Amino acid sequence: MLKIPPATVPPVPVALVRRHGRVVRLSHWLNVVCFTGLLASGLQIFNAHPRLYLGRFGADDDPAVLEVTSTGTGRALQGHLRIGGLSLPTTGVLGASEEAGELVARALPAWVTLPSYHDLGAGRRWHFSFAWLLLINGLAYLAHGAFKGHFRRDLLPSRDQLAPGALWHEVREHARLRFPTGEQARRYNALQKLTYLLVIFVLLPLMVLTGLAMSPGANAVFPPLVELLGGRATARTLHFATAFSLVVFVAVHLAMVVASGWWNNLRSMVTGRYAIRLHQDDPR
Repeated sequence: MLKIPPATVPPVPVALVRRHGRVVRLSHWLNVVCFTGLLASGLQIFNAHPRLYLGRFGADDDPAVLEVTSTGTGRALQGHLRIGGLSLPTTGVLGASEEAGELVARALPAWVTLPSYHDLGAGRRWHFSFAWLLLINGLAYLAHGAFKGHFRRDLLPSRDQLAPGALWHEVREHARLRFPTGEQARRYNALQKLTYLLVIFVLLPLMVLTGLAMSPGANAVFPPLVELLGGRATARTLHFATAFSLVVFVAVHLAMVVASGWWNNLRSMVTGRYAIRLHQDDPR
């Protein structure tokens, strides 16, 4: 009996293309270190007064838009997260977390703060150190991007990408975890570009400005800043809201990195080379 060999599928050609330059890669990993340190030390600072207000000052008797509290003692200790008039039980994480085998009253658990123990002064020193490093790194990245044309070439969406039909198509493709291949994989898509521009030119500057508005030294140099932001209490709330927005961005970013090929994306941010699948008629 004649045996017919199974049909062989020709391998899909793959090319390594340049995706990220040295300065972009270095800036990215410095941002990872800075953002991690800023978040952990910022949560330590929040632990000292786990309430957020809107207004010029904010005090214990003023209504808080968000607060983390605890009630009871010992085995009856319970944690609560209050957002406006809504109260959610959060025992074990927020308000009451486990340390040395027992629940203790603490807004945020020790494993997410820097330092892990209660020390507002140390938390502020860590926060300011990472903030300065982030600012210097960000200014260097902006100067390099402007000089090399990185923003215009890699981050500015084209008219075709901003067309409503094209944007909606990308949203649907991302929701289905379908990612560009071939020539389209050589550059950022419109959703990536718009998101990166939002982070670079809106969220990060707002985080810096709201942080300066809470500084007595900055208030003395430029008093109108805190007034423009609606008061120190509002600036603190905006600061935490901006930080939370960046946390959401990082979470979505990591999810997309994993879904679209974590090794390929990690390699591109370490070596600068990104592997793309070519169509059969691609000359490369």
